[in-house]
Amino acid sequence: MSQVEIYTDGACSGNPGPGGYGVVLKYGDKIKELSAAYRKTTNNRMEILAAIIGLEALRRPCTVTLYSDSQYLVNAMTKGWVKRWKANNWMRNKQEAAKNIDLWERMLPLLEQHQVDWVWVKGHADNYYNNRCDFLAVRAIKEQALLEDEGFKK
Repeated sequence: MSQVEIYTDGACSGNPGPGGYGVVLKYGDKIKELSAAYRKTTNNRMEILAAIIGLEALRRPCTVTLYSDSQYLVNAMTKGWVKRWKANNWMRNKQEAAKNIDLWERMLPLLEQHQVDWVWVKGHADNYYNNRCDFLAVRAIKEQALLEDEGFKK
């Protein structure tokens, strides 16, 4: 399988508020950048969506190292939270429903196609590609036509 690095970041101007994501895919010396923005969403939704968009951009099964500065995303994947929430009918515990179910349901089939190693990186630090993703996300909010986040719920 091909080895790919995916860097992701989400950003929001207000939370909830206008939000965007940035993705950098690296395959050897090839680099592809992706971004989009939404009228009203949350930072967590953009963090998850960035990872989804990066994985969906792959044309065949790959071994992926996915870098994110979202502890929510990385922990949800590496600590098995998402699989547990799904097994419990999308409940985090007996009283609290999981959030962003539409995105987690979109993510799970991608994880069956690709072998993903999740790596947390400190945001706004010295990781060039994480900073580039942040730039892409913020720029998308300012410069792109804002889309509707159909899954966003107050």
